[in-house]
This record gives sequence, structure tokens and C-alpha cells, in this order.
Amino acid sequence: MSETPPNTLQYRFDGPEDAPVLVIGPSLGTTWHMWDRQIPELTQHWRVFRYDLPGHGGAPAHPATAIGVLADRLMATLDGLGVQRFGYVGCSIGGAIGADLALRHPRRVASLALVASSARFGSADEFRQRGVIVRTNGLEPMARTAPERWFTPGFAAAQPAIVEWAVQMVRTTDPGCYIAACEALAAFDIRSELGRIGVPTLVLVGAEDQVTGPGDARTLVAGIPDARLALVPGTSHLAPVEQPAAVTDLLLTHFSTAWQDTLAAIPVPSFVPRLSAPVLPVAELTAAAQPEAEAGGRADPYEPGMKIRREVLGDAHVDGVMAAADDFTGDFQELVTRYAWGEVWSREGLDRRTRSSVTLTALVASGHLEGLAAHVSAALRNGLTPAEIREVLLQTAVYCGIPAASAAFTIAQSVIRAETTPPA
Repeated sequence: MSETPPNTLQYRFDGPEDAPVLVIGPSLGTTWHMWDRQIPELTQHWRVFRYDLPGHGGAPAHPATAIGVLADRLMATLDGLGVQRFGYVGCSIGGAIGADLALRHPRRVASLALVASSARFGSADEFRQRGVIVRTNGLEPMARTAPERWFTPGFAAAQPAIVEWAVQMVRTTDPGCYIAACEALAAFDIRSELGRIGVPTLVLVGAEDQVTGPGDARTLVAGIPDARLALVPGTSHLAPVEQPAAVTDLLLTHFSTAWQDTLAAIPVPSFVPRLSAPVLPVAELTAAAQPEAEAGGRADPYEPGMKIRREVLGDAHVDGVMAAADDFTGDFQELVTRYAWGEVWSREGLDRRTRSSVTLTALVASGHLEGLAAHVSAALRNGLTPAEIREVLLQTAVYCGIPAASAAFTIAQSVIRAETTPPA
């Protein structure tokens, strides 16, 4: 176990001290205990290093809003322990961290396994909406719906104790750290970089995973040059919990046969275990084509502006606006994206919470309430609570007039109810 400074992660070791190190990463809302049933067999051959995400499993609540920040904290932890070369397996967000390590620290990662993971997790809107719900209602809505996201219905019905254990992992997570992890997943997108992952990679997915399903897995396999796919039948998102024997055997096989020892620093296990549960054959697919590098010179603010515009207003809103643009309005939308979002919203002088407060006030003051609903949603996404939005609108009532504020309250109330109501 460990003392945990803000720039490192809570961790534990299992297994012989002289064995090669295998790092194992958890899923969002879980702890290192999600891997408990893999440990007895893995520690026969590796020194297993498990870690918790910030605010998970009793770890100190130091939020991190980017996958790269989580990866940096993991590397700082390993550096402090003298671990230089390691295999890595991670589930969901844990897989994203492993992919980031393979991209930015390729000489440190000997072999990689991505479990129920993705090059891009759903839509940014989905995860930012999840953050809004947690900020408003706490983690109970996420805990209540975790079983249907994580397990097949048959497993959930047959294993109520395991389901309740999983729900409790979510309930005991720090809400601020959960929201920050949602932000990290919303911003994560390595689809164009998969071809640079140069280590042997196993992509493992449950056949019935509705969160990061077989389609996401095949995107990873198609893009990573030395990747193979393992599809586990009758399994949903938390495959290591639902099908522990099959997952363990796949990991044993992968890490015993695909450990890239370019530094000649760690011995490779010599055994090749037999599979104890039926899985589909491991398949190798082709690599994805990589985009050409952009030309030099001053960066065009359009692309970063579009990124910020989508982060603030949401993909659905921006897609609707851009789809409605034509030859007459298209140039105006480019102007808005470059100037408002690429030049102003991108500035570091104010954080997005403050910019949202200013924007709500300006819309009320100017009477442009047609844009208020979108920016109330944006304010929630940028971290303002319903109570803080209420205070902003009360301030506008004093300085912009009661009629304008009254109309704004009506619009905001409708948006807040829709955005913050947990799923049934």
C-alpha cells in the first residue's frame, strides 16, 4: 500500500518481488478490487501492480480532467518505485491510460491489453451530461444504473451479491473525481494516432458490451499494427468480473507470448497456458491509414475553435447548426467558429465557468434569449450548478430588468430540469 501525494496514484503490489511487473488499471467507478479474481494466477508469473483512480477506493480526491494527467501520475508513481519496464492491462478508462502510455512512453511498455476500451468513448456530450447529473444529484443515479451498464441481465440476476458490491464501489467514489474522469473521457480521442502504438496489443471485449462494444474493439484492432482481438461470449462491460476465468486465460496467453523485450531488462515468462473457457479465436486485422501532417505556420483557429464549440455547446447542438448552414450562412458559421470559439473562448484569461456566467448575463441584457437555452446547457457542462445559474439570473434581474430575467428564468428552468433529471 502507499502514501499518495497529489501527483501520484494509490497503489498496491502483489506477487514475487523479482518477477516482471504487470500494471493493471481499473474502470471508471471501480477500484483495483475489480481484478481480484485474476490476481492468484497472474501473480504466479508477474509482480502485479494495481492502482486506484483519484477519489476511488478511498484514494485521495485529487481530480484529473485529462487521460494524459492520469497517465503522468501513474508514471510518476512507477518512477518513484524504480519500475522501468512493464506490461499493462486496463479496463475502459484504464485502457485509455494504457494506450496513452504506449503512445507517449513506448520504451516503457512491453506489452498492452485493452479491455472494454475504445479509441473514443461514445460522444463527448454523453460524458459531460453524466457529469452534470452527478454534480446535481450525486453518484446515486450512476450507482443505480451501473448494473445494466456493466453486466448482462442473466449475470445480474444470478449474482446479486456481486452486483451490490459493484454498486457500492460507485457509491463510495468521490463525486468531483468521477466528474473529472468523465471530462477526461469526453476529451479522449486517439483514433488518428492508433498506428503509432508499437507494442503487441490484445484487444479484449465482451460480446454483449453496450458501453464499449465489439465495434469499438474492431476500431482499435484495425488501427494498431500489432493487435489481436478476443471476443468473450455472454459478457458485458466488466468482463474481468463477469467472466474471470476466460479473461485470466486470455491475459496469461497474451503476456506470456507477446512481451516485447527491446531493452532486454526483464525476463519473458516461458509458459503458454491452455484456455479454460471458450472464446473466439484471436484474430489479427490490418492497420488503419494515418492522416497526413498539417502544414507549418500559424495554426488556423478553426479546428481548435470547433473543438471548444463542441465541448461547450455539445455535439448535437453544433451538428444541428452546421447541418443547417448553406452557401448563404456557411461563411458566418466559419467566422463564429474561428473568432468567437477559436480566438476568444480559447483564451486563458477566464475559465469556462466564468465565461458561461458572463455569456448568460450578456444574452439576458441584450435580449437575445433565443440563444439562452444552449448556453444554460453549456453552463451546466462547464461546471456551474443550478444554484449558481439561479444567482447569475437574479443578478441580471437587478441590472437588466425584471421582464428579461423572468423570461430567462422560464427558459433556464426548463433546460435545467431536462439536463439534471437522472435516467429512469
